[in-house]
Amino acid sequence: MKVAGFTIIRNAVKYDYPVVEAINSILPICDAFYVGVGNSEDETKKLIENINSDKIKIIDTIWDDNLRVGGHVLANETNKVFDAIPKEFNWCFYIQSDECVHEDDLNTIKTAMQNNLLNKNINGLLFKYKHFYGQYNYIGVGRRWYANEIRIIRNDKSIRSYKDAQGFRFTNNTKLKVKNTNAFIYHYGWVKPPKAQQAKQQNFHKMWHDDNWVNENVKKNEEFDYSNIDLLEIYKGTHPLVFKSRIKNADWEFIYNSKFVKTNFKYKFLYFIEKLTGWRIGENKNYIEV
Repeated sequence: MKVAGFTIIRNAVKYDYPVVEAINSILPICDAFYVGVGNSEDETKKLIENINSDKIKIIDTIWDDNLRVGGHVLANETNKVFDAIPKEFNWCFYIQSDECVHEDDLNTIKTAMQNNLLNKNINGLLFKYKHFYGQYNYIGVGRRWYANEIRIIRNDKSIRSYKDAQGFRFTNNTKLKVKNTNAFIYHYGWVKPPKAQQAKQQNFHKMWHDDNWVNENVKKNEEFDYSNIDLLEIYKGTHPLVFKSRIKNADWEFIYNSKFVKTNFKYKFLYFIEKLTGWRIGENKNYIEV
């Protein structure tokens, strides 16, 4: 069994993406790692080049900034890198630049790939999600957060990155059949210093909307307002070791008071049912779990 990791990144330094941590978190179970480095305004390529591993393969790409509907540029770039992975690899492990895997889950993930290698009915592997928000000690539990997503796919080029690169489907739009690894992706996209988060948001929305929409809907604040959130819980677990330095240096203040959270009664009720039974009513799944 051969495994290739892959990701895309652009302006990692400018917008404080933890892409090095993302890559290093799954590097031990990858035989090679392909990084699509987009045309950047900072030293992103040097950042990737400085990763101390001969597994890293850099692919220079030019992002099409005209693809500003639905985040399609992200899927387009993801497909570029996926298509560059040679046929010798059986599984392709996709990780986004603000995601991470806990070292305690690596053996579980590797076992899932081995156990499903010969079962051609399985097109990919599913992961559960932990979405962190504001600071590293809070985790999102409301309906705005997706619970699962595909992160490992077969090296089958009829599989394509879907919409804004959150998941994958076949070229004919058919959903992939997947097995759940029962491992977690730790998503840190909403944990940044407020200034860095605000800069990221102003840039990020340009991949979905035109300039007029961005000017009208994205506040031009100096710092991001983290208070516009619904349901969070205190996180009592551990974080991946590769994030140790970032967590130690997280010196900004984030205060969450559930008494002042305005949450739709419907979503509070649905969350209560999910908490009680594990059933997420009405969840739109971008996959077929086997």
